[in-house]
Amino acid sequence: MADAHTEGYGYLVIEDGVIAEVVWMNPPEDPGHHLLMPAFTDLHVHFRDPGLTHKEDLETGMRAALAGGFTDVQLMGNTQPITSTMEQVEDVIARARALDLIDVHPCISITRDFDGKDLSHLNEVKAPVVMLTDDGFGVADAKTLFDAMNLAKEKGMRLTLHEEEPAFSKTDMRLAEDVMTLRDLHLGRVTGCYTHFAHVSTKQAIDWIRAAKAGSDRFTCEVTPHHLVLWDNPYRVNPPIRAKEDVDALREALTDGTVDAIATDHAPHTKEDKDKGAPGMTGLELAFALCYTHLIKGGIIGIKTLLRLLAQRPAELMGLQQGLLQPGMDADLAIADLAAEYTVDPEAFYSKGKNTPFSGARLQGRIVETWHKGVRKFPF
Repeated sequence: MADAHTEGYGYLVIEDGVIAEVVWMNPPEDPGHHLLMPAFTDLHVHFRDPGLTHKEDLETGMRAALAGGFTDVQLMGNTQPITSTMEQVEDVIARARALDLIDVHPCISITRDFDGKDLSHLNEVKAPVVMLTDDGFGVADAKTLFDAMNLAKEKGMRLTLHEEEPAFSKTDMRLAEDVMTLRDLHLGRVTGCYTHFAHVSTKQAIDWIRAAKAGSDRFTCEVTPHHLVLWDNPYRVNPPIRAKEDVDALREALTDGTVDAIATDHAPHTKEDKDKGAPGMTGLELAFALCYTHLIKGGIIGIKTLLRLLAQRPAELMGLQQGLLQPGMDADLAIADLAAEYTVDPEAFYSKGKNTPFSGARLQGRIVETWHKGVRKFPF
């Protein structure tokens, strides 16, 4: 067993879907190669439901999550229509509960329908919404974002920011991320809003975020597995795959505590849309294996650090009672076969999206079971 704080041999006592007791034991003669972990929480996924269900729907997305060891995901709002009302949030949650697979937490857009200006709908936002985001776009108008930050602060909510200055999107995507990150760090410092930076990808951006976090507990950030293991790769994602120096900087930020979470930015597309240039890749089913193969086996971080980034810290940011193997926590669990080696076959994904640059890659570490509130949900 392992979580962000402890690692050893033992078993859990589960009562009514909650961890009642953790019993530690001496190592057995044959310890095996299966690892019991807290299930993961993903702060950043796209399930395309409603309106784009030819790419993904709630059920296929939730099955992909379980296959990857995730039992709680936060849904981005770039559906059709854009998620800008509590009625839309309640509809998605009700349909997800009927499927009884994992928990989902839809975001609401920062600006109504991603129009970049209108914040009037935020007056109606309430729990269970935790974060607000216009993911896919940066909020270009500084005054609009300033006002949104003040509203979010009043409600005790967090803004999740896609950092891309549109004035540079067609000419310099590095500058687009860096310029808006610096602006929004300053606005966050002035307003005191809880500000979360999505899919950070450049050395400059992560350096600025590190410096800002040294003086405030209101800044958090995430990085993706693909930005941690790929460089100089033309596969289209947004933000783009960067250079080796950016990957090195992101990896350093994992070890020094700058990064709060590894989030997949799971973005399924049809082959036709991908061929037309749609940015993004499926991420949920490969996240653990990519991190285990490249980061742990590669000597970058240890298992406890990885579980802090995949389970403990993202659950904390969502206000969930999970992410650690401790009494009182929900019995949301994942079991990995650390010795399992396999070749990635996108056709075997549970997600409708088969879009990945990792097709044919050899990975180690496969999720073999996922439990949600004490009930085994995967394998199906």
